[in-house]
Amino acid sequence: MESVRNAVVLGASLAGLATAKVLSEVYDTVTVVDRDQLPERPGPRRGVPQSRQLHVVLARGRQDLDSLFDGLSDELGARGAPQVDINHQVHWLNDGYRMRRAHSGLIGVGVSRPLLEHVVRERVRRLSNVRFRCGAAASELCTTDDRTRVVGVQVTPRDGAPYPIDADLVVDACGRSSRTPAWLTALGYPAPPERRVRIDITYATRLYRREPHHLGGRLGALTNAVPERPRTGVVAAQEDDTFAVALCGVLGDEPPLDPDGYLRFAESLGVPEITELVHDATPIGPPVRMRFPASVRRRYERLRRFPAGHLVVGDALCSFNPVYGQGITVATAEAVLLRDLLRTGRTDLWRRFFRGAARIIDGPWDIAVGTDLRFPAVQGRRTPKIRFINAYVHRLHAAARRDPVLGAAFLRVLNLVDPPARLLRPAIAIRVVRGGWRPV
Repeated sequence: MESVRNAVVLGASLAGLATAKVLSEVYDTVTVVDRDQLPERPGPRRGVPQSRQLHVVLARGRQDLDSLFDGLSDELGARGAPQVDINHQVHWLNDGYRMRRAHSGLIGVGVSRPLLEHVVRERVRRLSNVRFRCGAAASELCTTDDRTRVVGVQVTPRDGAPYPIDADLVVDACGRSSRTPAWLTALGYPAPPERRVRIDITYATRLYRREPHHLGGRLGALTNAVPERPRTGVVAAQEDDTFAVALCGVLGDEPPLDPDGYLRFAESLGVPEITELVHDATPIGPPVRMRFPASVRRRYERLRRFPAGHLVVGDALCSFNPVYGQGITVATAEAVLLRDLLRTGRTDLWRRFFRGAARIIDGPWDIAVGTDLRFPAVQGRRTPKIRFINAYVHRLHAAARRDPVLGAAFLRVLNLVDPPARLLRPAIAIRVVRGGWRPV
């Protein structure tokens, strides 16, 4: 394939870093622009406000990260991040039903966001044709006179005069703060249709020292929110022998940050393992709170006109309710898609990418939004399909108390390994019907 000059990635998020790695295989140079002065060591940063919160890498995300960055899981493991069998080593309570424990073969990674970003960023820094421009932000797209093609981006440093960077491709990985919709309208293009599902979730993460007896020796625990108890609790083992505990409330319910209030919120979940951990384990610092107002999906694939030489990835394309842990996995899947498309050429790239990304997003979006619509106060159309699926999955959780096949099938969908439709296969549906009403 004939080489071209330069690609620019706006944002050194995980989505931006994965995209930069893919573009480095095709473009002579790749420039990554970010507002922050990127840290030399693992640590939270202003441009990633969720970096202090609990993160998980789902099984599909781990596979795709290893595909993009060979041996990344092993490198994270060498830095203390445990690999976790997502069923066998995790306590699952879905809709109040405790999933039967079994080996699943689904392996995730317990790692903090700062360490994951640091390791990936160092991999990208070592690429000879990638350079970073830190402490700067893109202010506008540069285009041809007829505005049909993006040919660069105007960059404004925190201290200094604006300057342009010529590029054959500019990729927006700026997350929820993406300015591409405004840039499009300024250039005479329509903004993408947007769907917003308000969930008003507030979560608070606190770190604890991890000891072998915690959680009965397992490496994680999760209980989901239900309409009668709109609260979630998640525990995940991370590097440095720590547990991250995230307590979440939806629709304005907020976990307190004082020790007694935090413990009472944990107790309200009704999961002894989480309560005991919060009560007995040694905390590392205070809880850190974050609010997430709404899931947002921008439907770029529905546009008929779009400037060549520009793409949008990651949370700038779709940001999900973080409770479901889908963001990193979807971003890495989009990077793999872009890699595969570039191997077949750059003609009509924006159209092919947005259509392919929409297919990646459809499944996790249906999971997140469909589940959130169980709450009566969440605004949105509850189609017969959504009502049926929610009732069906509730029965699946009931049956998974004793049937490990159903637990494995659910977790394969939750980890984005299988599409949601797999849960409706006759072999699974028969097990759901037979087991959904049996007492344990």
